[in-house]
Amino acid sequence: MLNNKTITPFLEISYEKLEELNLTAIKRSETIDPALLEKEYREYFKKETKLKAITLCFSDLEGRLHMLDYDKKFFLGGADNLTFDGSSIKGFSDLNESDLRLGVDWSSIRYLPSDIFGPGKVIMFANILTPDRKFHPADFRSSLAELMVKMAKKDGVVPHFSAEVEGFLMKGTDVEQNFNRAVGFTLASQGGYYHSLPLDELRQFIDRSAEVQRAMGFMNEKDHPEVAPSQFELNFSYSNALLAADNILLYKLVCRQVANTMGMTATFLPKPIAGVNGSGMHLNISLIKGKKNLFFDDKGKEKISKLAWGFIDRILNHAPELCLVLNPSVNAYRRLDPNFEAPNQIKVSASDRGAMIRIPAGNAKSARIEIRSVAPDINPYLAFYTILRTGLEGTKLKKEAGKRDRLRFLPSTIYDAIRIFKSSDLMKKILGDDTHGKYISHKQVVADRSPKSLGTIVKTSEVIYHHEVTNQVLWNRY
Repeated sequence: MLNNKTITPFLEISYEKLEELNLTAIKRSETIDPALLEKEYREYFKKETKLKAITLCFSDLEGRLHMLDYDKKFFLGGADNLTFDGSSIKGFSDLNESDLRLGVDWSSIRYLPSDIFGPGKVIMFANILTPDRKFHPADFRSSLAELMVKMAKKDGVVPHFSAEVEGFLMKGTDVEQNFNRAVGFTLASQGGYYHSLPLDELRQFIDRSAEVQRAMGFMNEKDHPEVAPSQFELNFSYSNALLAADNILLYKLVCRQVANTMGMTATFLPKPIAGVNGSGMHLNISLIKGKKNLFFDDKGKEKISKLAWGFIDRILNHAPELCLVLNPSVNAYRRLDPNFEAPNQIKVSASDRGAMIRIPAGNAKSARIEIRSVAPDINPYLAFYTILRTGLEGTKLKKEAGKRDRLRFLPSTIYDAIRIFKSSDLMKKILGDDTHGKYISHKQVVADRSPKSLGTIVKTSEVIYHHEVTNQVLWNRY
């Protein structure tokens, strides 16, 4: 019997060549006009006979990744008129106005490892458009891209981010969807920072995921087990905000897929197991103009500039309002526990890892601020967009009467976070009234399905109704 490879030899590229192609594509995306890139990639798609499909991916309001595969010939003929049913995806549109469009971002192309994604495919991101081809107000990839264009045109400034995304490796597949609190999760490894052996299952997972990410142009810097048993973190390169947000979604996709091929689950629940350190996503941020890091000042306090201090003051002042965006699930509030190195204190420090914002040691190139209170289940586009606008447009903390140094704490439950977010004029301004209301409604539904008191046991409801775990079918049963 003939197999598919004998009949149709679809595109398969070595990891070494993939890394070269993807790094080149990323570099070109930052220097070449998008219209020219579209023309070049269209020509490539036409000529590459071994390419069968283009995977388009996009994020919904809560940050859940969605993917559609388009036949290459159909895509080339209809890329300007791709539609989907927006009412089937939470946060976009109602049944009476369901048709939405996908606007292809040709600069976001990545060439894919065939052993992980299947042969003959490339992947690109898409922005969500309304029927009249305007950016959809609930698509924060579009909002972030627009904000970056405005910042570049006005001041020549490019925001840069890097994310330290932590997760856990669990035994078994689909263990989140099948979670039962009486059983809980089974850790794949008891190893942590210094106790994971070179070829144990956690190390094999980390090595495999890192290989895939390097091939996809992530420019990995450091890959290692984390403090908690069976916890991992793979650090990739600093980049402009839009690329960094795309990479976060691809990072989680790769980790989940690699784990699945090993018969396991990579989970990004912030606190899947009570009693051990949870998973965070520390965000490092700086503003770059040309080759100058605007957050650096050799003579400034902690070696950062007045601009950076102003950015910090605004984030701290609005921290309770921001909390629902940076900690968007019931489970996230388990992590904000000071007994487990959790950054729940609304303050800035160069050394205290319990502070919401830390100032790492840096120089003219690496000076940055680090927001540590971020959960790994955020919508990265929404989070980056909201952080940037808050840091640049919010109100500073008043210095008089020691108000900057007054110790405050982040909300301890999602109910408190929703209440504060709901009353925030700044969040309404940043998100828009309609999207602000939609986001609250999604978070309220999740909160109402879980006990108000977190308690000491991770509840089934906070796992299976989590926005990255549950699916549309499950939601529609209620």
